[in-house]
Amino acid sequence: MAQTLIEKIVQRYAVDLDAGQEVHAGDFVMIQPAHVMTHDNTGAVMPKFQSIGAKKIANPRQPVYTLDHNVQDTSDANLAKYHKIENFAQEMGVDFYPAGRGIGHQIMCEEGYAWPGTMVVASDSHSNMYGGLGCLGTPVVRTDAAALWATGKTWWQVPPIAKVILTGKLRPGVTGKDVIITLCGYFNQDEVLNHVLEFVGDGVAFLSLEERLTIANMTTEWGALAGVFPIDDVALTWLKNRADFIAKRGLAGMPSDADSENDVHPRMNAQRIAALAAEGLAADADAFYAKELTLDLSTVVPHVSGPNHVKTMTSVREMQQRHVKIQKAYLVSCVNSRVDDLAAAADVIRGKKVAAGVEFYIAAASNEVQAASEERGNWQTLVDAGAKVLPPGCGPCIGLGAGLLGDGEVGISATNRNFKGRMGSKSAEAYLASPAVVAASAVAGEIALPGEFADVATKGSIKVNTKPSGQKAGVRILDGFPESLSGELVFCHQDNLNTDGIYPGKYTYMDDFTPEQQAGVVMENYDPAFGKMVQKGDILVGGFNFGTGSSREQAATALKYRGIALVLAGSFSETYKRNAINNGFLVLEAPALVNDLKTRFGTEKLTVRTAIQARLDFANAELTADGKTYALSPVGAAAQELVLAGGLEAWTRERV
Repeated sequence: MAQTLIEKIVQRYAVDLDAGQEVHAGDFVMIQPAHVMTHDNTGAVMPKFQSIGAKKIANPRQPVYTLDHNVQDTSDANLAKYHKIENFAQEMGVDFYPAGRGIGHQIMCEEGYAWPGTMVVASDSHSNMYGGLGCLGTPVVRTDAAALWATGKTWWQVPPIAKVILTGKLRPGVTGKDVIITLCGYFNQDEVLNHVLEFVGDGVAFLSLEERLTIANMTTEWGALAGVFPIDDVALTWLKNRADFIAKRGLAGMPSDADSENDVHPRMNAQRIAALAAEGLAADADAFYAKELTLDLSTVVPHVSGPNHVKTMTSVREMQQRHVKIQKAYLVSCVNSRVDDLAAAADVIRGKKVAAGVEFYIAAASNEVQAASEERGNWQTLVDAGAKVLPPGCGPCIGLGAGLLGDGEVGISATNRNFKGRMGSKSAEAYLASPAVVAASAVAGEIALPGEFADVATKGSIKVNTKPSGQKAGVRILDGFPESLSGELVFCHQDNLNTDGIYPGKYTYMDDFTPEQQAGVVMENYDPAFGKMVQKGDILVGGFNFGTGSSREQAATALKYRGIALVLAGSFSETYKRNAINNGFLVLEAPALVNDLKTRFGTEKLTVRTAIQARLDFANAELTADGKTYALSPVGAAAQELVLAGGLEAWTRERV
């Protein structure tokens, strides 16, 4: 059967597959990714790693530690934390990059960890950025990171895969940031939620590698789990240029795995690039995609996202006519602080000054980016105009350090998120835009265009495909895992049921809250009657995007402790799904069942005991309910193992 590029990459990094098993969307697999990156949260993963009894890293070449989030904090407590992480890295033989080297995602690209055709994970949601290089980068939670350190492996369910077709060519002055803002704002009804995206089309060839990194980075905000560009001449040329630069620079400051004797970078080298070019890794022509979205790049013009919502977009021309005053401007973060971004801002601001009453903050994505920008003169141009310099790192993008938005202030930023309160005060407003728009606005004192742009109507389309029905799955069932499961369906119709509705936030940090107490308050904020209505062994059916919101794992464990056999839903928040499976609690998508129940029972009652007895046949990956049969994603050996073990930590402990 044909495979997409994503499925081919996962096939390479899936382990413990049955003989001849081919990986496709929907499959639960055990993966052994090329690398796992953790940043400041390394300090939170370390006790998880130690609590499962692990004494050493399974493969010291797999993890990468990069300190980047709270680099402006020079307090004794934070410096002690950083020192502890560095000592742990040295003890375990793991590659370590100190505060000041740059943002972890940028380092992963610069140092060849995010390599085209590989799978790389990180305990950070912007690991999607690696897709700009043709690398399948996707986030994991901290428990996964600890399991990867200890065993080299964790689980993944291959998401539905969408094709994003970019046609035409960008107009002069329009950038990759404008493209992703347009995608987020034009397709803003969760069309790609929890999908993995493959970018294709004749327009891709005209996008620089830096623009691809920007677009891939913000597929996170679009709702996708990854966004991957093709491995083409643009990617290969960037790698060759980077390898040449490193060869001239030498290996000073490289971590311990550098081949200093031969002065060869362990990842970014000519031999590896030649092998990559010879592979020609690409999707099969007849591969199946759940959706196909098309955007005409020639119809993209500068837009801003916001305020406070990434999926709300307005043309900069319209914003300029509104005369929206700003108090702060930002050219920082992993999405838009590379050499070309700084150059674009410098071109706009050269010979001008930041407007009175505006603070303009700049921080390079890495110290190498800053050095290159300084060499070109762009850094000094920005400083001469009045920009305030911050160290290479995350900073104000996540509400840390200097330059945060104050009460009632308006900011325009080249970052990737503008959620209320993220960059400072909850009463502030934040807009997202390209580096050129940010620089033009900093000079004008209000949101402004960096030049003349004609009004153009965005042209895009979407097509939803139906997967052809095939043979029954024939799933191998492990000893101890049931071939089938039966129970009454309990229906909670609510779409976007958030984790606070499932498990109230006021209980989240009560560390001594027992399983019985968790069970007693489950769904309290959604429907207080739920806990009295359900019985042990019931099968809960939720709506779409079940478990959205915070990452509290109790929203999964509370249902498990209440005796719910498993949860079926139209779709799940990916974080909720990871927390559930990581706790040995099975959750499966059944969108057709959810739609049928909504038609039959409506939305008047929050919770309905349906009196429908359902039977899940795990061996054939199907569900029978009310005389109808529904296809399910196969619950493969990876998921079965975790359920049998009682969760990922217990599974890991068995293997340490």
